[in-house]
Amino acid sequence: MHKHVLRDLLLAGLAASVTGLCSQQARSAPAEPPSQTRASMEVVQIPSHGALLNGLVYVAAGEGPHPAVILLHGLPGFERNLDVAQDVRRAGWDVLNLDYRGSWGTPGDFSFTHGIEDTASALAYLRNPAVAKRLRLDPAHIVLIGHSMGGFMAVEAAAADPKVEAIGMISGADLGAGYLGLQREDTAPVALRKLATALGGQGMAPLAGCTPSGLAHEAAAHATQWAFPTQAPRLKDRAVLVITADDGFAGMGDALVEALQRDGDKRVATLHLATDHAYSDKRIELSRAVLAWLSGLPHGSGAATH
Repeated sequence: MHKHVLRDLLLAGLAASVTGLCSQQARSAPAEPPSQTRASMEVVQIPSHGALLNGLVYVAAGEGPHPAVILLHGLPGFERNLDVAQDVRRAGWDVLNLDYRGSWGTPGDFSFTHGIEDTASALAYLRNPAVAKRLRLDPAHIVLIGHSMGGFMAVEAAAADPKVEAIGMISGADLGAGYLGLQREDTAPVALRKLATALGGQGMAPLAGCTPSGLAHEAAAHATQWAFPTQAPRLKDRAVLVITADDGFAGMGDALVEALQRDGDKRVATLHLATDHAYSDKRIELSRAVLAWLSGLPHGSGAATH
């Protein structure tokens, strides 16, 4: 048989097989939800102390109402964990990702205090009845999950807001305890310089209205108040997830776990992954851990599978 004839026959057979497979898949595929209840992405602006925070909501498919996660990024926020956000949305949760004042184009000055306030503003925004209706979410079931400095924001905001259902920390950075630890080793001026150097090393370009030195002084001024163990009594009645890595932050997470358990919290889940601060080679494991934890919450059914 001429090679071109053989080629044409093979290609024709392949096309027929693909067509048959596609037809079979089309027959067996579930019907798509109506357009008004499909998964979607909503750009939002969240009022916070005279500014509008830039935000993005991954809206889950289905009529809902869906439980919601506010996913908080770190300093300055190069890693957004949006792969985790997509997985959480697929499991039936709405997910809000936002930029604090003075970060990534959101107007205003960045500070740790402003970040805590902005997280509270995001909670208030999702609880607004009109917003909740538009996003098909349940304002009574909102979880805070934060990475690095975002973990700090989650702890501080939840400590001030008992309506937050649960808190997840991914390599949470305890800014208060971090300064107190440095001060135990050095004089206050040296500790401040060391903290400023560490903060500046994270990358300040996406932040406005702040300096590493100013942020270090802010952390020092609130160190005892902000330290994770200090906040444990306000968090002890809620589910808490603490994920740590080989990045130097694990001790901060461990200290919160110990304080919560000492105060009687029976719903503390922990996981250590041997990876870097961005969880670069453990992204799937990270996502699965978050989904499994969310699925165990009272309104998290269906989030265990991925």
